[in-house]
Amino acid sequence: MKSAAVGFRAHSGWAALVAVCLEKDEPVVLSRQRVHLVKTFNYSFRQPYHTAEKMPLANGRKFISQVRAEAGRLAYRAIRAVRTTLDEAQYRLSHFGLLVASGRALPNLEKILAAHTLIHTADGELFREALSFAGRKHGLKEFHAREKDLLGRSAEALRVSEGALLRRLTELGRGFGPPWSQDEKFATLAAWLALREGGAQGSRRKVV
Repeated sequence: MKSAAVGFRAHSGWAALVAVCLEKDEPVVLSRQRVHLVKTFNYSFRQPYHTAEKMPLANGRKFISQVRAEAGRLAYRAIRAVRTTLDEAQYRLSHFGLLVASGRALPNLEKILAAHTLIHTADGELFREALSFAGRKHGLKEFHAREKDLLGRSAEALRVSEGALLRRLTELGRGFGPPWSQDEKFATLAAWLALREGGAQGSRRKVV
């Protein structure tokens, strides 16, 4: 069976998912979908730290914990479903690519809720962490790429111009139709690089 990777670009409460394999070192898109990471798709659950800000601290902590656990379960199920589909098509899901932010550690909850910029950061990080947790739980080789550096460093690693890389990513989605936005293109690139760079089990590697 040929190896495949799944790539994610996360948002508040959902993520773009794209599965990719390599044919003669060129990427082929196998699957594309948008995954909900909360059961109740509304502002309160999609922005858990914003919601917790308006609660007593203990209640807010409990609410965030519940949303985090739910996101982890939904992410795990999403990967399991795509893995099953790939198995049936004779592909082995082996790698996992995720776009991340700066990677700076967040302070404790009290400090997060006291700073609006940290609340925004924490909301995004919660869903990225849920996806990362699910990928590790499935035993996938993990590759993390900083989103702000993605195009430049990917173009350098793949030895193409950024313009040529974007055109290639656009072409890869032509057979799928919309949506094939920057979300899907960047998720594709994360999966492509995960296979190409071959991240180590349980590690968190960056694009180099």
